[in-house]
Amino acid sequence: MLAQIPTEEEVLSYFDKLSNWGRWGDDDQHGTLNLLSKEKTLQAVSLVQEGTTVSCSRTVTWTPEADHMSTPLHFMLESGEGWASGDKVTNRPSQAATDFFGMAFHGYHITHMDSLAHFFWRGKMYNGRPTHLVSTGLGATVESIELAQEGIATRGVLVDAPMIRGVDWIERGEGVMPEDILAAEEQCGFKIEEGDVLLVRTGNLYRRSVEGPVNPREEGSPACQAACLPLFYERGIAVLGSDTGNDVMPSQYQSMSNPIHQVGIVAMGLWILDNPNLEDLAAACRERNRWEFMITINPLKLSNATGSPVNPIVIF
Repeated sequence: MLAQIPTEEEVLSYFDKLSNWGRWGDDDQHGTLNLLSKEKTLQAVSLVQEGTTVSCSRTVTWTPEADHMSTPLHFMLESGEGWASGDKVTNRPSQAATDFFGMAFHGYHITHMDSLAHFFWRGKMYNGRPTHLVSTGLGATVESIELAQEGIATRGVLVDAPMIRGVDWIERGEGVMPEDILAAEEQCGFKIEEGDVLLVRTGNLYRRSVEGPVNPREEGSPACQAACLPLFYERGIAVLGSDTGNDVMPSQYQSMSNPIHQVGIVAMGLWILDNPNLEDLAAACRERNRWEFMITINPLKLSNATGSPVNPIVIF
């Protein structure tokens, strides 16, 4: 650990100190997406030099694994079997394959974006709305993922924390600290700016490829430590993404299970990208010695939903 982590009392104070409630009006539901702009998008476009694209999504798989407990459903409504032999019996005249998908994407495996309806604190959502506005019958009647329907196209920066520390990965249960992020700025030659998508690699996905999957609820997980929250607030990032579920596990605080989500989403209105694949991106950044890029994130237009699977695309 590079520095002393803040106490529970200090982190609890972040709910007030780092609050964006009312900053963009009492009716605001967009939170830090307000920090995006046409000018910011044009800045990101100016970074495109090659036209090379890199996906930052994990592949959705259909088999249960230790970190993939709520296995997605995939079955074929129609297939290609039997057409060539003439054995196909169907009342459908068209020869086509069709699928059904169903998934619980919140968790530790599927790459997804959280809307501001995903986390609560003491009966409140972002900007002071009562939590009952997210109901079993209607879903997220406010602060739904569909508020991001125009997509996110902005500047992204990558903090490769294991590279900065000179290790293969950040250990489970350990947090990336503000000092890691500031060191990455100095060593890699970028500065995190307002409206950026900040991606933080812990190396957890690489470790998974070497050692196999584990249940983060049992074995733990790295992520940004809650000490980073003031830095996120001061720099005005629009989106935070890490190659884990974005909270150190087990939680380092008795009263907070997910301080990055709880303070970030509820107090700051910070949009969070969980479980992106940052391995290919890290390799591309190292190859170019370039840690800033254009990134696009396009959630599905899901009505009254607390998030969406996404396939973030970086463009160099």
